[in-house]
Amino acid sequence: MTRVLYVRFIGRSAAEGHPALLRLLHGITPVVQAVPPDAAFADVGGALRYFGRDAAGLAGLVRVRALALHGTDCVIGVAANPLLARMAADAHGAPGVAELPDAADAVAGFLADRPATALHGVGAATARTLASYGLDTVGRIAAAPPATLQRILGAARARRVRALAQGTDPTPVTPSAPARSASAEHRFGHDELDAGLRRRALLTLADELGYRLRGTGQAARALTLTIHYADRSTTTRSRTLAEPTAHTQDLTGAAYALHDALGLQRARVRAVALRAEELADAAHTTRQLSLDPTEERRHRAEAAADRARRLFGPKAATPAGHLDDAA
Repeated sequence: MTRVLYVRFIGRSAAEGHPALLRLLHGITPVVQAVPPDAAFADVGGALRYFGRDAAGLAGLVRVRALALHGTDCVIGVAANPLLARMAADAHGAPGVAELPDAADAVAGFLADRPATALHGVGAATARTLASYGLDTVGRIAAAPPATLQRILGAARARRVRALAQGTDPTPVTPSAPARSASAEHRFGHDELDAGLRRRALLTLADELGYRLRGTGQAARALTLTIHYADRSTTTRSRTLAEPTAHTQDLTGAAYALHDALGLQRARVRAVALRAEELADAAHTTRQLSLDPTEERRHRAEAAADRARRLFGPKAATPAGHLDDAA
């Protein structure tokens, strides 16, 4: 029986504690998949008999060990597949264990009133398209005729979205799988009011993400911006990219667009974070051919800068406006 835990550390040092979280889960089961910066999936189906506990009991054990060994609490979703386990944890929010029963009516009831964006893999653009046809909740998407979804989204994407809306996720927990996301954060030394400095921070983060993705041969299909304010509230916005990319300029342009759309004006910003999502093998993604020689020169310059950074360090060659530039 497949039982999946989605475990996310909570607290200021959550990202730094990610390796410890993985070691902790490996003490329960070898089937562990990292979800940087602060979470992981674990398939505990094969560990139930060994520990003499059900999945919720193992989740409680993980939480106790996290507190005892690392002083960090966590939120854990327990369900039949990764999609539902992640959603259960996200819905619970606070530290603790949230178990979603396998019964079809329980799953349908849990999903019914949630927004389409709650489905991991459904971006903001797809959600807006669905909402324009009145399909603004997971329950309505699940109940829509397949032909209707196909007309709206196209055949392949319609099948995928409908399956997700029905709580079906065939994706297995894959040990040592490549990361599905990559993130970077910049904390300001004080509450920042200067929009220009925030944009420089976004350029720096996009450049860091792009360099990391190019180094691992990955490309991002989506980008998420999170703004942390002085009052400890946050705003998060996501955008599906026109095509998968790891190029700094593309990531920076998307980050700027997300930032400018918020209209923050005089907001007191404590930190900004970018997360590249839906990562894929860059060698197997498609890109529209460009006949623009300027773009080709920019890509060659980027590749040359990457070589310099590998030889002389990550700050050896950075874009103009980078926060590490001398003022």
